[in-house]
Amino acid sequence: MFEIQNGLTFVISIALFAAKGFALVDCVARPAAKFTYIETLPKQTWLIILVLAVLAHLVMWNPLSLLNLVGTVAALVYLAQVRGSDAR
Repeated sequence: MFEIQNGLTFVISIALFAAKGFALVDCVARPAAKFTYIETLPKQTWLIILVLAVLAHLVMWNPLSLLNLVGTVAALVYLAQVRGSDAR
């Protein structure tokens, strides 16, 4: 029973870490002018938020810890707001 729970937690943790890493790489690669064009937080602010989210995930691997949940929400907001603006 606990093997299934531990395995599921590990898979969720890997998926959330990949989402945070993808958001960070996308933020580094995106030009700063794009952030002002879509009227969101500046690139430097997003970089700080996403780096802290990835570092918090590396320190506390549990996906349900408070810092990991906050980091996941931040990464998903970035992906929806900044990366999602490419679809418009």
